[in-house]
Amino acid sequence: MTRQRILVVEDDQAIRLFIESALKSAGYLVDSCTTVATACAYMQAQRPALLLLDLGLPDADGRTLITHLRSRSDMPILVLSARSQEGDIVSCLDLGADDYLVKPVGVAELLARVRVALRHALVMAQRDQVVSVGELVIDLHKGLVLLAGVPVHLTPKEYALLSILAQAQGQVITQRKLLAQVWGSEFVDYGHYVRVQMGNLRAKLERVAAEPRYILTEPGVGYRLAES
Repeated sequence: MTRQRILVVEDDQAIRLFIESALKSAGYLVDSCTTVATACAYMQAQRPALLLLDLGLPDADGRTLITHLRSRSDMPILVLSARSQEGDIVSCLDLGADDYLVKPVGVAELLARVRVALRHALVMAQRDQVVSVGELVIDLHKGLVLLAGVPVHLTPKEYALLSILAQAQGQVITQRKLLAQVWGSEFVDYGHYVRVQMGNLRAKLERVAAEPRYILTEPGVGYRLAES
């Protein structure tokens, strides 16, 4: 089996060595750099399976790298930062990060989050049906989302949420179930994770995000994909 490569962007040497050691012990290939500029240069030549990103980098805020990468790729992004304020977490998720870990973090949790992020990145190749409603077509086998025949770029987290709704088209999926399936059972109380990603989905799929036709909210319960 091909070993997956992870890029670690972290300027604190002790933390970087800790992360590298944990990932290598788990069987991953690891490259690392310390600035946004070197990370951008690296990814022009390489495509790692996952980006593990600090925010407080010497040349720029790590969020600029999230923005840069999301305009070009759906590569999973896992933020690892000492910033614990909800605003920091939400802003990273809103920009397109797939997950957010607050330092310090244990090896077991770090590796679990990496596995989840990589697993979601493979969802697009693991399904075998096409779901449609109006101009929206979701090909779960090919991992494609089309709107009026035009491909829509989704992040792994956005696609994971949409695919869950698509596989149960017309049925309400609770917010807690979405959190458990996409982020893990320990995140069932992190409702803002779902709200941010659903907002991103609607911005990409709906003509008027405030008046959704495809992704419908059932107040106090959860979400459902409209039926054809």
